[in-house]
Amino acid sequence: MTRIDAHQHFWAPARGDYDWMPMDEPRLARRYLPADLAPVLATHGIEGTVLVQAAATIHETEYMLGLADATPFVAGVVGWVDFERAEDRHQLERLAVHPKFVGIRPMIQDIPDDDWMLRDDVQWGFAAVSELGLTFDALGFPQHLANFLTILTRYPDMRVVVDHCMKPRIRDHSAEGFAFWAEGMARIAAETGAFCKLSGLVTEAEEDWRVADLQPYADHVLEVFGPERVMWGSDWPVCRLRTEYAGWIDVAEALTSGLGETGMDRVFGGSAAAFYGLSA
Repeated sequence: MTRIDAHQHFWAPARGDYDWMPMDEPRLARRYLPADLAPVLATHGIEGTVLVQAAATIHETEYMLGLADATPFVAGVVGWVDFERAEDRHQLERLAVHPKFVGIRPMIQDIPDDDWMLRDDVQWGFAAVSELGLTFDALGFPQHLANFLTILTRYPDMRVVVDHCMKPRIRDHSAEGFAFWAEGMARIAAETGAFCKLSGLVTEAEEDWRVADLQPYADHVLEVFGPERVMWGSDWPVCRLRTEYAGWIDVAEALTSGLGETGMDRVFGGSAAAFYGLSA
């Protein structure tokens, strides 16, 4: 089975549109380009990746597609369009023609209004994603789970993947927080056809995290979605806030070791290929 990293980033902070990025954080605020990642992928036998947007601009999407054109291992690009501008449908239609453009991701976690996705003026975007056969990466926090469930049931033909397990607050060690997150994720898994990315967990844990801190979250996602709807992603280079690429892939393999060869093949490649329609 081809191994695929379903979630990684490249960026150049000097471009000036990474508004979320702390410029005094040396592990993040530097250029990350294909040449930085290629040796790591080769070491771990990963043949393809999905490159995901990190800036809320069309310009960054164009930048990523340029990198993808020059980088054989980038199998797909998840970009961005402005859902608050209905006239941006033509941008989405234009981008959809690119052979490596697979879908979009609004940066919902960074929008102050938790109910933003329910606004009437942004509904065209969800409808257009469905109509154009593109994918939707759902980026948010546990407080967004109920609203995402509303959107996913409103647009049942939209192919959706939950990014980073919806970023549970692992560092809080809260039983109530776990229960709230677990119920919301179980409902999305049971009531929709959404997939889930096994990614981003280390950066939601404390700096001195242990595998045991992550295991209940991985177990729950694998139980409710099943390995056929779970895909592994590195979230590189964001993962470097807690561990290097090699460290996270080793932990992810440990978290999924009970699945057996067939289940692990699905998580580490098959699910991403099926969801994003990758030829790799």
